[in-house]
Amino acid sequence: MTMTTFSRRSVLAGVAAIPLGATTGLPAMAAAHIAPTNAIHRSFSIGEMQCSTLISGARTITDDPQGIFGMNIDKAEFEAVSAANFIPADKVRLYFQPTVVRTGGETVLIDTGPSAEGTLTALEAAGVSADDISVVVITHMHGDHIGGLTDELNEPTFVNARYVTGQVEYDHWAAAGNEGFDAKVRPLADKFTFIGDGDAAVSGITAVSSFGHTPGHMCYMLEDGGAQLMLMGDLTNHHVWSLAYPDWEVRFDMDKGGAAASRKKILGMAAADRFMVAGYHLAFPGIGYVTTEGAGDFHFVPESYQLSL
Repeated sequence: MTMTTFSRRSVLAGVAAIPLGATTGLPAMAAAHIAPTNAIHRSFSIGEMQCSTLISGARTITDDPQGIFGMNIDKAEFEAVSAANFIPADKVRLYFQPTVVRTGGETVLIDTGPSAEGTLTALEAAGVSADDISVVVITHMHGDHIGGLTDELNEPTFVNARYVTGQVEYDHWAAAGNEGFDAKVRPLADKFTFIGDGDAAVSGITAVSSFGHTPGHMCYMLEDGGAQLMLMGDLTNHHVWSLAYPDWEVRFDMDKGGAAASRKKILGMAAADRFMVAGYHLAFPGIGYVTTEGAGDFHFVPESYQLSL
């Protein structure tokens, strides 16, 4: 998403009591009986890797979602596709979901959320402290992915960590005169290692180029013991309005054509090879599979109990 600055209140709103799903469109009595959940992490294993998807924040947008998703299609189509998928066309709930992975003696955090406070709360719930983090991997440098690099006093959040990101991504923002990058990333520059497509951030976590959302956006494939999970970052930010229809333009994609091409490439791989994917902004916990069945180019099938077996 963009380099939006989130206040502590807006970032953490709903984190302590995130609803399991939107109640929009349900009868008022039914909606009133939907209890909130206190879960702010979903823990699971990929082979021997111990992983947790974290809710570092959430935001409900009620001001023209089509101003963000599906900018190049007409309103009637947007509304029809939304109705067919049982979601409202006039509001959307987005989550901010870093992932922490414990593997081979390293504790790796992929993206840091909009704020240190929100991410640390979720990490604590998952049994991980800031001091435990040995590697921080950044998919791209929009504010809701780098915001947690430092705290409210501009002090580094993860004092024992080294940092990994794509060379192309870093070089772009380093030359951009961007306030968020200059505040959050540049002070840590001497602790960064830069990688490219196919390089390992750590053993078992491999960068996959997916340029378009930003000039050097990376997905990361987790792989161990034959099990795989692709962390998609902001490759696709909605299970219908972006994943199912990869040609629908997204406001925050800097290169809209390039972003669509990357979506088709990565989602096509996921559908063909049947590996799991996780999306940073998808409905919590944002984990599932991709198929080519049904309307649209792709279809998202949420994980149910596969990771609990």
